[in-house]
Amino acid sequence: MNNRVGAVIVAAGKGSRMGTPESKQYLLLEGKPILVHTLLQFEQMALIDEIVLVVGAQDVERCTVWIKTYGLQKIKKIVAGGAERQYSVYQGLLALQADWVFIHDGVRPFVTEERVRACYEAAMHHGAAVLAVPVKDTIKQVNEAGRIEHTPDRRSLWAIQTPQAFRYADVVRAHEEAQREQFVGTDDSMLVERLGLPVYVVEGDYTNIKITTPDDLVSAEFWLQQMREERQ
Repeated sequence: MNNRVGAVIVAAGKGSRMGTPESKQYLLLEGKPILVHTLLQFEQMALIDEIVLVVGAQDVERCTVWIKTYGLQKIKKIVAGGAERQYSVYQGLLALQADWVFIHDGVRPFVTEERVRACYEAAMHHGAAVLAVPVKDTIKQVNEAGRIEHTPDRRSLWAIQTPQAFRYADVVRAHEEAQREQFVGTDDSMLVERLGLPVYVVEGDYTNIKITTPDDLVSAEFWLQQMREERQ
């Protein structure tokens, strides 16, 4: 029997760093909301059977309209998110029917099908996998007074991206365990790690940016232009 693969696309945050009245995921990028670009990427991936979109309660109506406008047939449900990203992801997971699940930021519109498939294959082999890129800069651990305490070996440091791929039952259990212990993590893989389950890194692309600042928006416009020129 074939595994059913789903995706939870999380776009319930406000995002203050963009400095705009509109939430970052709804800002226009070449005439379409950033979130729509992301959804179209997953819509076109043969691997993905079903998508659940998580947005703020006040945004469900307009996202419903966009689903029809852009012909997004794989989105089975739109659910309202919670006060924290972690709670939003959990609501999305509960609305999904899948054996394996990708969890992805709604403001990462440039992830490729090739990388998503590589992440899935690693998850199938190991149980869980995340896209990430090697850190380019030297990283310093600094105390509260601003003094450098430690310089970790850059070769062991990776910047974690999304999507992150998990066995559905494992990630749901991880979220429920975190809720019981009132633990809030910085990403979903952290919750799975807390169960003692291994999570493996799959090298992603530096172009898989998370659009959170005005500079990111400029970069996004550049990458879209580059992609269009490559297709010509």
